[in-house]
Amino acid sequence: MKQARGFTLIELIVVMAIVALLASIAAPRYFASVDRAKANSLRSSLAVMRDALDKYAADKGRYPDTLEQLVQDRYLRQVPEDPLTGSAASWVSVPPPAEADLAGRVGDVRSGAAGRAPDGSLYADW
Repeated sequence: MKQARGFTLIELIVVMAIVALLASIAAPRYFASVDRAKANSLRSSLAVMRDALDKYAADKGRYPDTLEQLVQDRYLRQVPEDPLTGSAASWVSVPPPAEADLAGRVGDVRSGAAGRAPDGSLYADW
């Protein structure tokens, strides 16, 4: 009579423990790299929008009243999504400095995300 072949319960438990150990080592690194990627994407989006704001002010002699005005006048294809909040509507508009002497309500833009970046700085300060 042939004996049935298969895995014992102990063997399955050992394999599952090894898989769980490997996952517990890899997961924190994965999530840290996702956070760094979001921070880099935020820096890039802010740089693009600030460049568009500066070009708009140089061309028109004033800052735009909304970020959507940059899209309407084709300085941006679309208002980018904030990678931390997942929304294009969460950007915080900062008025232009008083010494700039240019009309308009959007002189700079910041993220509306709460929290700190991987380097310890506040996202709202970028």
